[in-house]
Amino acid sequence: MTPHRPRARAAAFPRTSPMPLMALALAAAGLVAAAPAAFGQDVTESHAFSNFGEVKYGPDMEHLDYVNPDAPKGGEISISAQGTFDSFNNYSRKGVSAALATIGSESLLVSTLDDPYGLYCFLCTTMEYPEDLKWVTFNLRDDVTFADGTPMTAADVEYSFNLFLEQGITEYRAIVEGFIEEVDVIDDHTIKFTFTDQAPIRERIGFAGGTPVFSQAWFEETGTRLDDSSNEPFMATGAYVLESKDFNRQIIYARNPDYWGSDHPMSIGRNNFDHIRVEYFADSQAGFEAFKAGTFTYRIENSSLIWATGYDFPALNEGNVIKEEIPDGTVGTAQSFVFNLDRETWQDKRVRDAVGMMFNFEWSNEALFYGLYDRVDSFWPGTDLAATGTPSEGEVAILQPLVDEGLLDASILTDEAVMPPVNTAEQNRPPRSVYREAGRLLEEAGWTVGSDGLRRNENGDLLSLELLSYAPTFDRILNPYIENLRLLGVDAELNRVDTAQYVENRRAGDFDVTNHSISMGFEPGIGLEQWFASKTADDSSRNLMRLRNDAVDRIIPQIVASETLDELKTRTHALDRVLRSIGFAVPQWYKPTHTVAYWDMFGRPDEIPPLGLGYLDFWWYDAEKHQALKDSGALR
Repeated sequence: MTPHRPRARAAAFPRTSPMPLMALALAAAGLVAAAPAAFGQDVTESHAFSNFGEVKYGPDMEHLDYVNPDAPKGGEISISAQGTFDSFNNYSRKGVSAALATIGSESLLVSTLDDPYGLYCFLCTTMEYPEDLKWVTFNLRDDVTFADGTPMTAADVEYSFNLFLEQGITEYRAIVEGFIEEVDVIDDHTIKFTFTDQAPIRERIGFAGGTPVFSQAWFEETGTRLDDSSNEPFMATGAYVLESKDFNRQIIYARNPDYWGSDHPMSIGRNNFDHIRVEYFADSQAGFEAFKAGTFTYRIENSSLIWATGYDFPALNEGNVIKEEIPDGTVGTAQSFVFNLDRETWQDKRVRDAVGMMFNFEWSNEALFYGLYDRVDSFWPGTDLAATGTPSEGEVAILQPLVDEGLLDASILTDEAVMPPVNTAEQNRPPRSVYREAGRLLEEAGWTVGSDGLRRNENGDLLSLELLSYAPTFDRILNPYIENLRLLGVDAELNRVDTAQYVENRRAGDFDVTNHSISMGFEPGIGLEQWFASKTADDSSRNLMRLRNDAVDRIIPQIVASETLDELKTRTHALDRVLRSIGFAVPQWYKPTHTVAYWDMFGRPDEIPPLGLGYLDFWWYDAEKHQALKDSGALR
């Protein structure tokens, strides 16, 4: 749930634990029993929290398992970004946010890249909470400072938390409003959050401890608002600060030499680069040419065409550039075309299904993607959270009441989970049987073919479709899809706009169909409302499709209320099954690997953690390799 539970950073631990020896022994399991609370409840004091089982790291760990504790500090890594930017505030819907705008932000609790369910104290030493999680008290570190050297206190934590409640994006406030009963600053380094009964149990600790902490004094002095654009990053506590900016062209972040957390165990082997430079390009091809020339040094390749055919240049062939695929253990992104359900044409599922049948993934993967991708078949692709086959007994128990009330068709109880249509890889045009079925659906929905080959309804309105895009490199994928739609009789066209207009059109709901990257996690919860709930449909950066569905609204609270991992999985299966049956998305593709290339001037651990590539986090600069590249003339 934005803005909580970021996975980009991991926790820092205190040099010495404030807990007694017996408590330390118990803390190895992630929980520490303390004195009984009022009404007979025990209070737990711990360095970490998990809703499901033990956390991976105890309070005495020396460093993360996946880092090199002896990694050298220094040098620069440079990357690229596409499009433009005019702000450093990605919490506002105003402006286009810069790449890595939150690189300097930290929160009380954070996750690691090898523990999908653990939350660890970072800006705190420990947290205390009762069995019913009615409240949580964070014992803050006393050595945390903002980038300007001023100390962080509990007042800053309270201010930042309230900032999101008062000025955060509408979809966020619509969800969390009413979760907090009271925030009590006990002293400079102690803060207590008391929850209302409406606050979801599993979300409470992360909700209170996951908010980025900013400097209250800086916000008040500068007059900056969370709901407005900002020409500089917010004053925060992180390892990196903005060094320079050239709007729409370049950003340089520098490692803060006075960073408060540099010596703590969870920071060992991390934050290794002195500088992180971001170069902006109009499109992916321009960026690739710049990478080949050494303008920047690390590239995450998202073009299958370039990956398959472009990596044949002197620097690569001579061993100066490394190209590799690294396994990605995160939940696959359900990249899709999504319909704007606020538009009457797309409210008919038959029309959506027919349009979806015209996207030929099999041909696209063979002819355009060189077989590099898997088809998105779920909103949790590649994981055990995806619905498979027919519903389990547990899923039926969830779905049956919704069928009885007429919210779902009875077929969902017996049919296998909806899968994307399968076409042929031999040609872009789907088989005749697919065309016939798509045409039948449109005829049934009242869209008949005229003498000009285009479909109209009884009022004479054209069945038109405008596909919103911004990247020229995507044209080679979109145009064959549009060609198939036009053969079906749909008056389809590509509307390619610049980045700023693309962002604004999506925000305003000014589109028929657009591309959307739907990203889920291993522990779905209240954040599902931002993606799929009716309450966010009117104004959401995630529920772009304007989905309003009573069955979905009924299942999400059950997921949020899950107490065990088995419950969570079963209820998520049910939701995934229902979402796929609605057909608001045309599934695209994903790959379970990171495809990266970089100039041979970096080092990394042999094993990359499953939940993140970490190239800006725990990779490091190798001065000798860089010098060798310069001596050979490969790099300036």
